[in-house]
Amino acid sequence: MSTKQKQRARGFFQEHTLYPSMVVAKAASPINKNGFTSPSSTLNLDKGDPLVFGKYWKKKSEECMVVIKGCELMSYLSDTSNVCWYMLPELKDAIERLHHVVRNAVTKDKYIVIGTGTTQLFMAALFALSPSMTTSHPINVVSATPYYSEYKDQLDLFCSERFQWGGDAGEYDKNETYIEVVNYPNNPDGTIKEPMVKSIVEGKLVHDLAYYWPHYTPITHQANHDVMLFTLSKCTGHAGSRIGWAIVKDIEVAKKMVMFVQMSSIGVAKESQTRAAKIMGVICDGYQKFESIEPDQLFFEYCKNILRERWEKLRRSIELRKVFTVAKYPKAYCNFANESFEALPAFVWLKCEEGIENAENYLGKLKIRGRGGVRFGAGSKHVRLSMIGTDDEFTELIKRLSNAKY
Repeated sequence: MSTKQKQRARGFFQEHTLYPSMVVAKAASPINKNGFTSPSSTLNLDKGDPLVFGKYWKKKSEECMVVIKGCELMSYLSDTSNVCWYMLPELKDAIERLHHVVRNAVTKDKYIVIGTGTTQLFMAALFALSPSMTTSHPINVVSATPYYSEYKDQLDLFCSERFQWGGDAGEYDKNETYIEVVNYPNNPDGTIKEPMVKSIVEGKLVHDLAYYWPHYTPITHQANHDVMLFTLSKCTGHAGSRIGWAIVKDIEVAKKMVMFVQMSSIGVAKESQTRAAKIMGVICDGYQKFESIEPDQLFFEYCKNILRERWEKLRRSIELRKVFTVAKYPKAYCNFANESFEALPAFVWLKCEEGIENAENYLGKLKIRGRGGVRFGAGSKHVRLSMIGTDDEFTELIKRLSNAKY
């Protein structure tokens, strides 16, 4: 490892000692057998664990059951005729079917690459799009502020000689090849982003569409970009299965992404693939049987109603205390739901009012742990809180915010 890489790695670990929910976790908050967080403990809303959808899947437990015999799924290989040779055909079919139902992304004439969540696929995409030969200067990876904090964190951890973090895409002015990550709806602020770099040099784009699903935001168009990243975690809430997929236009890029996954994990667990395919199938079956099912029992409608109720409660609490502000999202027509509605992001991006300089520290006094704006390239007056935890966590959040005052 070069001196520069050692410095970057050292900086990464020094920075993350400030954020105990990342990398090295402190002891978990006291939780009793019913799942209630102790009133005396810190409420951890830094994480984005999507447990909010658990109630829906409890109702569908039997439909989603998967039985795997001891002699099944033993080979590394799945379909050697496919670019992504470790992907089960039934998962490929389920992914294509789900996007066809939701109409949020074009899959025709594209290649699907699966990985262990979008975490692995993000790095696979950077590997595939960066120069194949070692150069004196790694390619810069940029994203518009406020950007997802994990982009910078992952690059700092890997210390690669192929690519490095280049900061805010809106301020990038180097006449060098670059990779821009476009995240919409954006984590942390829920906005719809467009490419921001203004350069005479052509760059490459990666679109992170983890939250481009109709329970979070109106589906206004079918995304049709060169590299698009999706994840089961935020689509259905099954984060523990660690399934992500990329929809890729160029076969050579797809092959390089597959190579990255092959060299880092030799594919993706088939047990997870089987479960993911089953869950996606249950969602799609519901919409095909639409006339015989109550609308609020359909997955995206059910989850959207929960998020809408949470956002309404949160806004009332914020407006009442007048300590924080949160952006209003314009209504847009959703081609999937056939109605107009405001975005219902998975996270709330709070900004503290005048007189409070550090939102993260202020919430800490209320025993609420959020992720500070500095991690996202923004100022300390911002903080991100999860909206997709358990009912008990959300109820406790509203209760503690009611104590907010200057």
